[in-house]
Amino acid sequence: MSNQYEIKKSNKVRQLKKKASYDKKIVHSILDAGLVAHVGFNQEDGPVVVPMLYGREKNEIYLHGARKARIIKLLDKTDRLSLNVTLLDGIVLARSTFNSSMHYRSVTVFGKPELLENHKEKLSAMRVISENTAPGRWDEVRDSHINEVKMTGVIKVTIEEASAKISDSDPDDNLEDYEISIWAGILPISMKTGDLRNDKKLKGGIKPSKKISSLQNRKF
Repeated sequence: MSNQYEIKKSNKVRQLKKKASYDKKIVHSILDAGLVAHVGFNQEDGPVVVPMLYGREKNEIYLHGARKARIIKLLDKTDRLSLNVTLLDGIVLARSTFNSSMHYRSVTVFGKPELLENHKEKLSAMRVISENTAPGRWDEVRDSHINEVKMTGVIKVTIEEASAKISDSDPDDNLEDYEISIWAGILPISMKTGDLRNDKKLKGGIKPSKKISSLQNRKF
């Protein structure tokens, strides 16, 4: 099995090609670092883009929503979707606005959506999504009721084509601009979790587990 996603017309990066990667490990690592995917597809009256929680397992992505939600119904009827996950890591402050840019890790995926109906498959997929959002939490909480699983819509997307794009370099200014007496560099952006806050209705004496405590100050 190839370690690279095949380059096709749909996933070929055309702008700033040197920042592109089709390596599966790189694509998967960026997907695993994100929390929200922006899902795009066509419907009768035009294109739609919707943010959705997700999780990845091997070459499959699972998307989560209410079973009766419009987005789940629409995805069930579409033959192909595209989703993007982007992590912003910094603002590149060059010596001109034209050359200023961003540090980012981004992945775009193409695939066919499939609505999961089997109870066991849905539970497995829901666990994948939960583990991507809050690792370790699934095993701590009560089991999902049958009706809760029925009310949950899960879409499976097998990754057919994908590409990553990573930008992490210094400003790329015009040669003559390096003589300008103005500061240039990187303003880092960091998304991370904070400190846990107790539910106001939490029973006294209950402490978070080690797994949940370890999620504090987690960087993405």
